[in-house]
Amino acid sequence: MKLKVCGMKVENNILDVADLHPSYMGFIFYEKSPRYFKETIPELPDTIEKVGVFVNASLDFIVDKIETHQLQGVQLHGDESPEFCEQLRAYDVKIIKVFSVKNQFDFSVLEPYESVCDYYLFDTKGKEPGGNGYTFNWNIFKKYPSNKSYFLSGGIGPETIDALLLFLKRPESDLCCTLDINSKFETISGFKDIKKIKDFQYQLTINGYGV
Repeated sequence: MKLKVCGMKVENNILDVADLHPSYMGFIFYEKSPRYFKETIPELPDTIEKVGVFVNASLDFIVDKIETHQLQGVQLHGDESPEFCEQLRAYDVKIIKVFSVKNQFDFSVLEPYESVCDYYLFDTKGKEPGGNGYTFNWNIFKKYPSNKSYFLSGGIGPETIDALLLFLKRPESDLCCTLDINSKFETISGFKDIKKIKDFQYQLTINGYGV
């Protein structure tokens, strides 16, 4: 299991989170987000992949951020088409296509993206494109039809650890490769609580899901 800490914003906090060695760190390039990132990403360990988060951004805008920040991944939270994802593949980044879920989900919408994305990310459908702070019904994955690994996002936090561990023990979680955490680990928007993340990592590790 891997860990992605998303919505990073402040340099010293970015470096403190980097010391916890998550697999990914997410930087949001969406101006309407309270976690909008407009600084320079400090130097991070080579083991941490930098992921840019975008919502219906233009190809030129995304490519500029890939090149400026040396991003290794692009997370698409909007209505980006399979053709758009295909165009981004030319820039040697991992493509993570996000799908929002409430109580039900029509998995047939994944089919056009199967050959153009590296991962799917499933997040809670809410008022904002992400960072809404509550979970969706993970039982939907009993009907997951794909062989593609996915990121699990949406309201994951210290108070959901018991439910999360139960989910990870079930067969429908087999293709869940990464846990994406954000708002439930913040003191204010964009500033992560290091102790909460450490405690979360510890709980997962002692249960056999080291992150």
